[in-house]
Amino acid sequence: MPSRSASIKTCRKLYLRGLLCDNGRNRTGKGVASQRISGPLLDRVDLHLDVPAVDHRELTRQDHGGEEGSAAVRARVIAARRIQQERFANSRGTPTNAAMSPRQLRRFCGLDSRGQWLLEQAMLQKNFSARAHDRILKVARTLADLRALERIDEECLLEAIAYRSLDRPL
Repeated sequence: MPSRSASIKTCRKLYLRGLLCDNGRNRTGKGVASQRISGPLLDRVDLHLDVPAVDHRELTRQDHGGEEGSAAVRARVIAARRIQQERFANSRGTPTNAAMSPRQLRRFCGLDSRGQWLLEQAMLQKNFSARAHDRILKVARTLADLRALERIDEECLLEAIAYRSLDRPL
């Protein structure tokens, strides 16, 4: 399955005219991005990120204070891909977590009782679709792989849920 990406750029004119707050929301409190894309289309995107403008001082700063470098991130990604290759070695047509079938999802994305409760609460409070449910589990499994965890822990699940922030109004 090819990876898909999309982006929504907030109109700079809105920001300059003071119609848009610093957090990317208009004065009514609704996210601009969520008003400009249909729910069913947004439902098919795995990760929703709100990326604020970067301050000039941050761009020119020399000290990056303990941030993980590109080489370290690359090593973690390669290790996670290796974990996925081993996991799906006997599965035709499933190269990564994103391509998991419903049966594989149940097998490889099991949650403990606390995780099940957290996901249930997110589904109820944010009115997520069944498609969003499966995508949350796939992203949580990938986050666990990036941390070399055998099972999806609470932190990975909550991060995956947070990546659905544009799905429904917060």
